[in-house]
Amino acid sequence: MAVKVMIPTPLRQYAGKQESIQVEGHTVGEALSGLIARYSDLRRHLYNDEGKIRSFVNVYLNDEDIRYLSKEQTPVKENDVLSIVPSIAGGAPSSGAASGSILRCICS
Repeated sequence: MAVKVMIPTPLRQYAGKQESIQVEGHTVGEALSGLIARYSDLRRHLYNDEGKIRSFVNVYLNDEDIRYLSKEQTPVKENDVLSIVPSIAGGAPSSGAASGSILRCICS
């Protein structure tokens, strides 16, 4: 089955600068394996040393989080879309905050 994999901007440099890639597979895992076979540099960004999808990488099949389906065993159909969404953390309060509030962290 041909599946379209959406590549997030930060990972495009490891996938030939493409925003999406067509891969073959019958499950999410097979589709991701096909992606890694073609673009091996993506492996370290998507998988940990044990071969599991990294905890900060979210994979969606047609807008459904695969963690709530059958994870990598989730079946795919022709023309399905897989989206790779890395979690983003950090940041600082806006300098133009109207309330002038300050975020504080109290560590014990």
